[in-house]
Amino acid sequence: MHELRIATDLVDMIEGYAAEAGLGAVHRVNVSFGQFIQIVPDLFETAFREAAAGTVAAGAEVDIEIIAAEMRCPGCGSQYIPSEDLKGCSVCGSSEIDIVHGKELFIKSIEGE
Repeated sequence: MHELRIATDLVDMIEGYAAEAGLGAVHRVNVSFGQFIQIVPDLFETAFREAAAGTVAAGAEVDIEIIAAEMRCPGCGSQYIPSEDLKGCSVCGSSEIDIVHGKELFIKSIEGE
């Protein structure tokens, strides 16, 4: 379950940002995950609660945004949303494709006092 590892790393970052901002408690965390990170939101929320226990983020709500995958073909220049198989460009069939969106993992905002 990679959700726990990501949640633990996220809580570490939140504690650092909260300390820099002088926050004694974090009430909400807004995060974005690319589709290829393959986060299961319910599992992540559970893992986050476990990782945040006893920290400045204990009890914080987590809002998760999933960013849809988007690919670009350097051969023909098309940009497209991939099908399930990811075998190649949906326009020209080239197997050389670049990921434009879908691997993101970042904190959008932290709310607290």
